[in-house]
Parts: sequence; C-alpha cells; structure tokens
Amino acid sequence: MIEDNIINKEENERTVLVGLVTQKQNEAKVNEYLDELEFLAKTAGAEPEKRFVQKLEYPNPRTYVGTGKLEEIRKYVEDHEIGLVIFDDDLSSKQVLNIEKELKVKILDRTSLILDIFAKRAQTATARTQVELAQYQYLLPRLTRMWTHLERQRGGIGMRGPGETQIETDRRIILDKISRLKEELKDIDKQKSIQRKNRGNMTRVALVGYTNVGKSTIMNLLSKSDVFAENKLFATLDTTVRKVTIDNLPFLLSDTVGFIRKLPTHLVNSFKSTLDEVREADLLMHVVDVSHPNFEEQIEVVDKTLSEVCGAAQKPQILVFNKIDAFKYTPKDPDDLTPATRENMSLEDFKKTWMAKMNNNCVFISAKDKINIDRLKELLYEKAKEIHVERFPYNDFLFQKYDENMIAD
Repeated sequence: MIEDNIINKEENERTVLVGLVTQKQNEAKVNEYLDELEFLAKTAGAEPEKRFVQKLEYPNPRTYVGTGKLEEIRKYVEDHEIGLVIFDDDLSSKQVLNIEKELKVKILDRTSLILDIFAKRAQTATARTQVELAQYQYLLPRLTRMWTHLERQRGGIGMRGPGETQIETDRRIILDKISRLKEELKDIDKQKSIQRKNRGNMTRVALVGYTNVGKSTIMNLLSKSDVFAENKLFATLDTTVRKVTIDNLPFLLSDTVGFIRKLPTHLVNSFKSTLDEVREADLLMHVVDVSHPNFEEQIEVVDKTLSEVCGAAQKPQILVFNKIDAFKYTPKDPDDLTPATRENMSLEDFKKTWMAKMNNNCVFISAKDKINIDRLKELLYEKAKEIHVERFPYNDFLFQKYDENMIAD
C-alpha cells in the first residue's frame, strides 16, 4: 500500500464528526449522513464522541466550516484529547492544510475514511490492487497536504529533471504507480474474463445493493456457502461466485461490493473487475434494507451507480426487501384520523404502497431469521428459468415435463 498512508489510526481512536446543513441538504438529511459516517468510523475502529453541525449556504472554501465553528471544534478537541476529526464531505488539500493548522490533529474526509476501510477489508490480491489504485488516485490531487515525501528519490541518469521539486517528484512516482497498477488490473481483468467464459452459458445472477443490506447473508443461504458476513459497512470487497441449483435449474450467483453515497465515480471505477460481474449478469437481485428509514434514497444511489458505472440499469431486476424482522411500527389506533406514516404502518400496509405496482418483481424476506426464503427461491427460479429457456428454447419441453411432475407429486 501507500508508503506514507494517509490514515495511520489506532484502535478505538476517539473522534468527532463534522457536517453541514446547506441548500442541497437539510438538517434531517445531514443527521442521516452523519449516522452513516458514524457507522463508517466505528467500522474503521474509531470511537465517535460528538457531532458538530453548522448551517451554511455552501462549504467554506478555506476551512469547510466557519471560523467560529472551527474554534468551537478546536476547543472541544483540546479539552477532550480528541485525536481525529472526520468531515462528511470531500476536502480539498487547501482545506485540510488550513484545518490541520488550526486543530493540530489528524483530519479525514468521508472518502479517505472509506478507503481506510477498503484497505482493511481487502483480502485477495485483486482487491488489494484495486484498493491501492483507488488510494493513489485519491492522493494525487492532494499532494500538497503531505508532510513527508513518498520514498527516497530514485537514482540513475535521466531520472530527475533540473530543478524538480519534491512535490513534482512525488507526483511522478504516484503517476508511475497508478500506471503500473492499471496494467496489473488489466491482466486481472483478462484472467477474470477467461474464468467467466469457462463458466459456459449458465444463467448469471448478481447480488447488488447498498452496503450492509445483507447480500452476503443471502448468498450464504442460497448457495450454502460461508461468505464472510458482518454487521459492518463494506464487510465484502471481493466478488464471490457460487453455483446454485433451485429444483432442476442451476445458475451462477455472485456477491459484489456494496455501494454508498458520496463516493467519487473514479474510486468506484477502481473496482472494474469486481463490477464486471454485474455488467455481465443476466439478472440482478437488488437487496434493500426495508427497515432503513430512507431506503428509497439508497435504492436511487444503487440505481444511479448501476447506470453510470456499470451500464446495467436496463437489466432485469428483482427487488429483495430484506430485514423485515427489524421492521418496527406502532399499530394505528382505529379512532385516530391522522394520516398513516412509516411509524404507524404495518408491514402489510407498507407493501400496498408503490411496491404493489411491481407485480412479481419484488419479495419481502428476513435473511437472518430465514423468513419467506422459499418465496425468494420460487421467484428466482421463475426469473432464471425465463432467461434459460430464452437462451435454450429446446429445454422448454423438459421444464414443462418437470413442472407437471412436481404438480403431480
């Protein structure tokens, strides 16, 4: 990884979180983003102690927050011996330098925190290469914030131009490494492509969704495998492919990295070889945490990423609403004439909203408690069968005979 890693944290490092209420995001939205940032911080091993929120028309170009709020943060950091401050948006190198100068502690933004988690979670050579590329691409425009250079200057005739500054040297080193990593990923992509071709013409189903919605748990249920699953963000970075057979129909099921808000597109692109499984899938299982108060926005984030990065927005898709075991509601008093809300709707009432228009393209389950898994398998079988019969029309007769026998039994 990067020699002078932008994140050198200790376990359970005490931290504070900072966000802004702007014209584009109200206070409720900022609090939701900070909830997610807190989860990210805990996943990375930090311990958030306090939040600071300021209302501004737009972020201060010098210090992100105003001078008064920065002074308030500085005082709290000094009084409580805080070693890390995390900002909910990307910071420019100028902002980081100015904030570090004032607070005299480590400063991270949302993207650098996610990259730290990526580095911690990467298990295979493919994932580590992808993460390293993402780190260098993030670091390149922020070289001016680095206090030490990346490595000793390489020797040799012609290796250094006259009057080259240390930043120029570091920039050249990083560009060289980015180029090398891209070449390594090209070789990895070729290998992955050969592996996908060797799988034949089997129907391919890809699990997609926001991070921490239960994709890996569903993968384990359907494939009877032991893919790592944990109640933390980005528990899975590596794509796992398993053969699954439902009744008489085999297909390939792949588990992919989760998506998240406010992640720059070029960082997502570092995971091209992982997302190729999504691009080449015949069917997408879009897993949604139905218990999340803003799951609709998470659906939009995933759909936008599928469209912009994966080019997979038009693929057939099943919405799998997971975690119904955690769906909390207060039964509405029959005499209460106030409109129904998320807080007083039952799950059955909830299903009758916009989801009722999805016909046979959604299912409600609990992967943890194994609720309604049989219906999920039925729906998967129906959709995968449609794709299989379209690809191999002569197999339709075999399916008909099989289904008739199943009914007779």
